[in-house]
Amino acid sequence: MIFAVRTTKDQQFIEITKDVQRVVDDEGVNDGLAIVYVPHTTAGVTINENGDPDVLRDILTNLERVFPVQGDYRHYEGNSHAHIKTSLMGSSCTIPIEKGQLQLGTWQGIYFCEFDGPRHRKVQVKIVRC
Repeated sequence: MIFAVRTTKDQQFIEITKDVQRVVDDEGVNDGLAIVYVPHTTAGVTINENGDPDVLRDILTNLERVFPVQGDYRHYEGNSHAHIKTSLMGSSCTIPIEKGQLQLGTWQGIYFCEFDGPRHRKVQVKIVRC
């Protein structure tokens, strides 16, 4: 199952937990794994706190401090910072499913990570039944 994400900023995190849970619901899976994959080289996916938005701000601010948009990069497209940040976040994550529910911690959410936006992006979710 593939769903679209539209980003509105050059760098941002968008929570997609409900979108992934909707895929689990649509698939009717009781127990298994949800593999969330982002097929882009300048956008990724991560699991982190969804209770305090300052956590996401802190991540983005400090990634920018370490890997600024303008830096000592050779990649001609001018988005090397985005490639590096994406490599650090990763392009996939796996979440266990039990009794039809994603098994995330109390304060965890799944986030699409945009580093070269705004853009129209895709997220792929593969369900593995166990």
